[in-house]
Amino acid sequence: MTPQELRAFCLSFNAAEEDFPFSPEISVFKVRGKLFALSFLDARPLKVNLKCDPDEAVRLRREHEGLIVPGWHMNKRHWNTVTADGSLPDRLVRELVEDSYDLVVAGLPRADRLRLDRP
Repeated sequence: MTPQELRAFCLSFNAAEEDFPFSPEISVFKVRGKLFALSFLDARPLKVNLKCDPDEAVRLRREHEGLIVPGWHMNKRHWNTVTADGSLPDRLVRELVEDSYDLVVAGLPRADRLRLDRP
């Protein structure tokens, strides 16, 4: 997955926005103001922090040792850092980004979730 593909995929979700609150080099992807992905898109290898169910996070880290690790500068229980440089299947990286988005949306207030469902 290229940085451009990662950015485009993150922005393809309903109400997703890119922001740079930490520095101009760190892309933060949000839905309704809540972070679901964070990446230094110019870094090599390309990595992205993604929210994850805690039990699933442990399983993924075990199955993909060194490629999926506890989230860098994040709550290690709920966030993973995923290497997105082609070492993992792009399909898996996309699923993890989508899962992160879905987890964040599920935690939004009901009114915000309802606004996301509107065309």
